[in-house]
Amino acid sequence: MPKFHKIALIVSILVLVVILSPFIYLEVNKNIYENRVTNYLLEVRIYDEEEIASVEGVFGFKMPKFYTTVTFENEPYVEYTYFAHNEVLQFDYEILDEEHKGISEEELKNLE
Repeated sequence: MPKFHKIALIVSILVLVVILSPFIYLEVNKNIYENRVTNYLLEVRIYDEEEIASVEGVFGFKMPKFYTTVTFENEPYVEYTYFAHNEVLQFDYEILDEEHKGISEEELKNLE
């Protein structure tokens, strides 16, 4: 392989790495936060895996940059927000279904 082709290949690879690194960074961090919250729910809060409908890492444009949303099987109309920076804590919730908008905090089954 001529020297020019080697240099072009190396430069192309470096450019590709620079372009893809922000996307990789976002996905890796979202997965880290998902795993922290999942482990917290399973090991500390003692939920069964079947009780958790979804755990999704999210990149937000406000502070904090990364957080996790959780939906439980027994409350599919509520999305709980968890922060998992130093320790995992439930921060907020959002009622997704218009039918359940009037529900009180006392009626929420998974509110900490």
